[in-house]
Amino acid sequence: MNIYVGNLSYSVSRDELKTLFAEFGAVRRATVVTDKETQRSKGFGFVEMDDDTAAKRAMEKLHGHEINGRPLRVNEANARDERRRPQLA
Repeated sequence: MNIYVGNLSYSVSRDELKTLFAEFGAVRRATVVTDKETQRSKGFGFVEMDDDTAAKRAMEKLHGHEINGRPLRVNEANARDERRRPQLA
């Protein structure tokens, strides 16, 4: 399952994100999205977990959990092709 993690403090690293979710089960991959030019965090990331039960438990427990003074927004990530795209007039 792919999990979206928003409202991350800009100081949170990929390893910290992985460690946070590993408490609930095996983490296949953790990513903090960065700006291509500055390499600074954009304040959100993604975590992939193979076990859906563990992923759902992590989402329930970590949504609203404060890290560095910011409450996390945690939910199942939408597939890239399912995201809404702006309609051009």
